[in-house]
Parts: sequence; C-alpha cells; structure tokens
Amino acid sequence: MKSNTLMKLEDQYGAHNYHPLPVVLDRGEGVYVWDCEGKKYFDFLSAYSAVNQGHCHPKIINALVEQSKKLTLTSRAFYNSKLGEYEKFMCDLFGYDKVLPMNTGVEGGETANKLARKWGYMKKGIEENKARIIFANGNFWGRTLAAISSSDDPVSYKGFGPYMPGYDLIPYNDLNALENELKDPNVAAFMVEPIQGEAGVVVPNDGYLEGVRKLCDEYNVLFIADEVQTGIARTGRMLATDYEDAKPDILILGKALSGGVFPVSAVFANDEVMLCIKPGEHGSTFGGNPLACAVAKAALEVVIEENLASNAEKLGAYFRNKMNEYISKSDLVTLVRGKGLLNAIVINDDEKSSTAWDLCLKMKMNGLLAKPTHGNIIRFAPPLVINKEQLDTCIDTIISSIEEYS
Repeated sequence: MKSNTLMKLEDQYGAHNYHPLPVVLDRGEGVYVWDCEGKKYFDFLSAYSAVNQGHCHPKIINALVEQSKKLTLTSRAFYNSKLGEYEKFMCDLFGYDKVLPMNTGVEGGETANKLARKWGYMKKGIEENKARIIFANGNFWGRTLAAISSSDDPVSYKGFGPYMPGYDLIPYNDLNALENELKDPNVAAFMVEPIQGEAGVVVPNDGYLEGVRKLCDEYNVLFIADEVQTGIARTGRMLATDYEDAKPDILILGKALSGGVFPVSAVFANDEVMLCIKPGEHGSTFGGNPLACAVAKAALEVVIEENLASNAEKLGAYFRNKMNEYISKSDLVTLVRGKGLLNAIVINDDEKSSTAWDLCLKMKMNGLLAKPTHGNIIRFAPPLVINKEQLDTCIDTIISSIEEYS
C-alpha cells in the first residue's frame, strides 16, 4: 500500500494518541530508514533512543531468531534456561547484587517506585502509607497513572485524575530544594533523569548528580536514576551517571536495552533494597522471558564490542561544535545542548508556535527525520553506530533545512 493509504488507515482505525510526522516507514538498517515509496532517510530519533545499536542489527536479530526457534515464554511460574545467565551478566556489567526484569520503561519506573516505598516501610521505618517520593519538574517517565501523577505537564496529566498520592515536585538541577525536602523523614526516594530527555535534553550542572548522591546518603533516602533514555551509551558513557561519582541505589534501564528489537526493561538494586519485595508482591507475565533475555544480552554485547559509548562521546562533541558555529550566525536557532549523541536545538519562538514542527517537515523533505518536543525544541538522537562522514551529511542537511526555512 502507498503511504497516504496507510496513514488514513491508522487515522480511521487507531486511537488518536499520537501525532506522527507524515512519513510511513517500511524498513530500516543501521542509521537509515526507508518509507513505503523507497525514499531513504537518516533516523535522528532512534525510536526515542531505543535503537542505539542501529536498526535491525544483525547480531541482535540473530539472537532473536535463534531463541524464537527454541523457547519464547514460560512466565515466571517456572525457571527458564536463559534468565539466570542473563541476570548474572547484567549484574556483573552494571555492578549490582540483583536485577528485576520487566518489559517497558514505564514498568521499570513503576517497579522502582514500589521498591522504594517497600524499602521505606521495611528499612527506614516510615509509617504505613506515609512514604513520599520526590521528582523534578519537567520529568517524564511514561504515561501510566503513577507516571502522570509525578508530571507537571498538563498534556500528560489533565483529565486523568485523581492522582497518585505521595509524589512531590522540586526544581530540576537544584540541590538546595532537594535538601529541603529530604529533611522530611517520610521521604523514601528521589527519582530523577540524569539528563531530561522529553523536557528538551536539559543537562544539569556539573556536580549535580554527585550532589544528589551525597544528599541521599546523608538523609537515608534512595537515589533512583531513570536512565531509560540516557542509558546504554547514549550520552557517551554506558550510563549518564558514570560521568560523576553518582551511582544510584536503584537504576532503571529500558529502550536500547534490546536495541529496539523487543520490549525489555530492567531495575537494578542491591540486596538491602531488592529483597524487600517477596514472592507475589510484584511481577509480569513477560518479564524475564527467554526471548527478551537473549535479545538484551546480544544488544549489550553490541554496545561493548563496537565501542558505541566512545563513538557517542566523540561525535556528540563534534555535532555540538559544528552546530554552535552555525547558530552563532542564526536568528532562528538560539541554543544547542546535550551530551554524547543526545542533543537538541532550541528554536527562537514560543512553545505554541509551529516553527519546530515545520522545520522537521523541511528536514523530512531533505532526508532526515527528527521530532519536536515542547513546541520549540527539536531533539537529535541518531543511532550510535553513525560515523563521522554520515554525521557531516546530517549536519549539512539540518543547516540547509534551517536556511531554507528561514
């Protein structure tokens, strides 16, 4: 079918909970995707950083195919031959006693919240039903009722109340505000993104994450790092928290954990926290299934074997330098920010304007796919397998699109 026909089918039969760019993707390989008419594009969204290893990476696909021929799902009612090996690999790699496998990033966030509350009651001695979890303004970790209860974005939460109690917000990148809240003995955890992705790639000051770690230690509060978007080499380290002495008590991973091939998420903690949850208190039919374990292990091996974190650090700095050279002479773009290959440009217009959307349409016409966030910000997150020659082509495309629009 042609793209127009397929878009009409989605509009007629699908829920209207997304507003996609008008392009219908049919296949992908590495940093490229093709539409139904065969037009080729650079993918500069990577499924919101789920495809860090590139589209259809052969090693990950092979793991999927081979395991799917053998065993796909047992549920956790029984042991399976892949889970224990996968859990050891994960704990050794990230340095935790235990991992709890789930499916999606938002399930990872829900799991972390449940762990923190249970720990608060069992270990910290918080009175039942009084536990608080602190979040930062501008956070985004999904769209479940719990996730939107921690949001300050009306698009996410308006019309879906009543909301989860025990959640409170403070300014991002503000250690004084955090300390004021942590003085309350009912606070069980502070959950934060090392870099806020959906908010527009907002990077905190150097030392912020290390400061969070120290304050949480001082006040006996769990530090939860939501690395669903920033993890798995996206920012130039395996984890964004690796840039500082800021190892979280609870680590949430998802998205690129499977290379975009299969829904996989994981929550890490040491025994003091993880063993607070007992049999029957949390779980998932698909969490830890053999297929997911095989895919995720292969996906992480790709990141390590191909030095994707190093590539992201080097090319990310190059991208920002080249874009900064341009925007110093531009009236339309006021700022470029990011870390590694998680970057964004800020458009000189308000959030309600269509400028960023129109610019993304222009880039699409020129063979590069990106998407606005918060109206006047465009996020750029290509697969980490991109090389310098390809990135130079993409920088030229972005700049020429801005020039054409201007």
